[in-house]
Amino acid sequence: MVETYARPRFGAPREPKNLVNPGSRLAQMIDFVTASHARAVAFLLLCSALFFLPGFFNIPPVDRDEPRFAQATKQMVESGDPVDIRFQDDVRYKKPVGIYWMQSAAVQTATALGLPKAQLRIWVYRIPSLIGAVGAVLLTYWAALAFVTRRGSVLAALLLCASVLLSVEARLAKTDAMLLLTVVAAMGALARVYLSWQRGEDPARPPWSWPTIFWTALAGGILIKGPLILMFAGLTILTLAILDRGASWLWRLRPVWGLIWMLVLVMPWFVAIYWRAGETFFTDSVGGDMLSKLAAQESHGAPPGLYLLLFWITFWPGAPLAGMAVPAVWRARREPGAQYLLAWLVPSWIVFELVLTKLPHYVLPLYPAIAILTVGALERRVLSRSAWLIRGGAWWFAIPALAAILAVVGAIMLTRQPVFLSWPLFAIAMILGLFAWWLYEDVRAERSLLNAIAAALFLAFAVYGVVLPSLTTLFPSAEIARALRNVVCVGPKAAAAGFHEPSLVFMTDTSTLLTDGSGAADFLNQGSCRFALVEQRSERAFVQRAEAIGLRYNAATRIDGYNISQGRPVSIAIFRSEGTE
Repeated sequence: MVETYARPRFGAPREPKNLVNPGSRLAQMIDFVTASHARAVAFLLLCSALFFLPGFFNIPPVDRDEPRFAQATKQMVESGDPVDIRFQDDVRYKKPVGIYWMQSAAVQTATALGLPKAQLRIWVYRIPSLIGAVGAVLLTYWAALAFVTRRGSVLAALLLCASVLLSVEARLAKTDAMLLLTVVAAMGALARVYLSWQRGEDPARPPWSWPTIFWTALAGGILIKGPLILMFAGLTILTLAILDRGASWLWRLRPVWGLIWMLVLVMPWFVAIYWRAGETFFTDSVGGDMLSKLAAQESHGAPPGLYLLLFWITFWPGAPLAGMAVPAVWRARREPGAQYLLAWLVPSWIVFELVLTKLPHYVLPLYPAIAILTVGALERRVLSRSAWLIRGGAWWFAIPALAAILAVVGAIMLTRQPVFLSWPLFAIAMILGLFAWWLYEDVRAERSLLNAIAAALFLAFAVYGVVLPSLTTLFPSAEIARALRNVVCVGPKAAAAGFHEPSLVFMTDTSTLLTDGSGAADFLNQGSCRFALVEQRSERAFVQRAEAIGLRYNAATRIDGYNISQGRPVSIAIFRSEGTE
């Protein structure tokens, strides 16, 4: 292959001249979209829509975190109180208010636009996550421009866009996609300040734009997920200061004015919640949530090394190429750009590996750095030629193949339906993954990468667009809510025994009582238009209590499903008070 441009150094990008088609229509497309920033941004917006929208509107609430956030937001909208955060009668002070405000704005906007029952549609609460995911892709492109060419920046953004982990988070009404946006904005601005210092640039009037973006992003991250964003920025700065034996460049961030601006943005709500709840918020969020992660919180403990193992799935399809880039990145570790990206990545990754509580999304804010490092090695054509690393290209085919088998077998086991509509999509994903593997050459790695990204797109269509929406048994709360909506009586009330998932509260009503079998019988005895949702393991207690109090009731229906948060099948009987239809 003819080399089309000089190899750029990390931190000193140069645009290619006299582009030569590397022999792929996908590469021709990249040639076209990288002709200008406007085309690149439009292309990334289109790719984000294609990757993130399948299943976005029709996958029901996924227990447990997503409906917890959505229900707390729903109660905030219902109460008109923008300060307090509650799930039913319990305070929910694990996270600050930022994501709830964003979700509330989405719900209120949808209601104002005339969307029926906007408060009950989970996709409305997912809109901030979608915005966060799309914004993170665009900001990765912007951040990468400080290190690689425009073409490389588009590829880095595509790596993040196609990653399995971001595809999941873009469809969940949680904090992580929006946190990613703030982290990439802060680290992109910090990179420009650091690299300008490394290049010896000393302008008479340093720009205010980069410090403004940095400190504003830090404030946004704090309001969304507390001080976690400070760890990413702080460890990066500390590592660079140690390696460079100084950090005089930090004055270019205008830290005094920046800290004042950050406090202006974050302090009003913290003062308001302290005025409302005293020390309870800080006790629950810092002590009950953040510090408890040092232990195995909520049975999510795992030994060090888990994130490295999960990386090969959660960063697919970029993971095989990232593995091939490791030797080159290590050799370039003292170049300013590579040094900065490694300072962003390595210290925080070590912290997450050492912390006992492990969830896959914790390391998501580090993936943009990996994407840029990978593309930097690709552009310089210094990917490893080691046979055992190149064999990792088989992973481009293995993931679609394994996903197809698991999806089809799982659908047959759960619904007795083989989801035929997904088969052509899985087949195309496997073929593209096979091409990516077979056609791989170190001088034409981009061709394989683009085929792998296309495979990821069809895999997203299959999994999120076809398979998951068809697995109704995985979402029993949706079936229960549908059954309760068909009742004739006015103002139905419900109590749940043995099935207390947050999705049930969100999809039925805030007043839904979470109790045991005996309590469900007492609830049903208090009047008409009442329903007891009794899981099979609690039915005996319900029947015994009903006999003891002389309760007369009717069995409306039974819903069989699978509780994904507990990993077990459930069978829920819906009992109604006598005379209720």
